[in-house]
Amino acid sequence: MHPRIIPATLRDLSYIAANLRPEDRAEIDCQLDHWSPALLALTALQGFAYVAELDGNPEAGFGAAEQRGGLWIAWSWGTRRMKRCVPGITGFFHAVLGPQVAARGAWRVEARALAANELALRWLGRLGATRRCLLPGYGRNGEDFFLYDWTRTSNLGEGWNHVPVAKTTGTEAAAAGTDGAGQGCAGARGGIAG
Repeated sequence: MHPRIIPATLRDLSYIAANLRPEDRAEIDCQLDHWSPALLALTALQGFAYVAELDGNPEAGFGAAEQRGGLWIAWSWGTRRMKRCVPGITGFFHAVLGPQVAARGAWRVEARALAANELALRWLGRLGATRRCLLPGYGRNGEDFFLYDWTRTSNLGEGWNHVPVAKTTGTEAAAAGTDGAGQGCAGARGGIAG
C-alpha cells in the first residue's frame, strides 16, 4: 500500500515521536537536551508539517520551518515503517513541500543528519540536497553531523525555483484538503532530518 500524506496533527506526531526508529531517536537525543514525544511533536507544528500514513497509521513526520527570513530547516523522523513511506514522501517533497517553501521566499533550506545515519544521508542526496560540510562535534556528546542544503541559486530544483506563487497556493490547498486558508501548515524549528 502507498502512503497517504496528510497535514500533521499533534496527536499523529506525538505517536510517531513515541515510536521512533532507533536511528531517528539517536539523532534527536544528541541534538536536544531534554525532549519528550509531545514536546518534539509540538515543536514540529511551527511551519509546514505533514504525516505519512500506512493503513491509517501515522508512520513518518516531515516538514520545514523558517528560521529567519529566507532560511528554512527541513526535518523528518519516523517509526520503523518509515522506509515504506520514503518514496511517497520524496514525491510529495518535490511536488508540494518544495514549492510551498519556495513560494514563501526561501533562499536556503538546510538539513542536518547524524553522520552515522546512513539512511538519512542517502535520502538527502536523493532529495537533491548538496552535502556542504562535516560538522565535527555538533551533537551534545560530540557526535558528528553533516550539513546539507538546497539553495535557490544552485539546487532548489525546477520544482522549487520556478513555481509561481498562485500555482503553489493551489497545490498547498489541494494537498492539505483545505480552502487555502493555511490549514495543514506546520513544521519544526529543529534541524532534524532522517
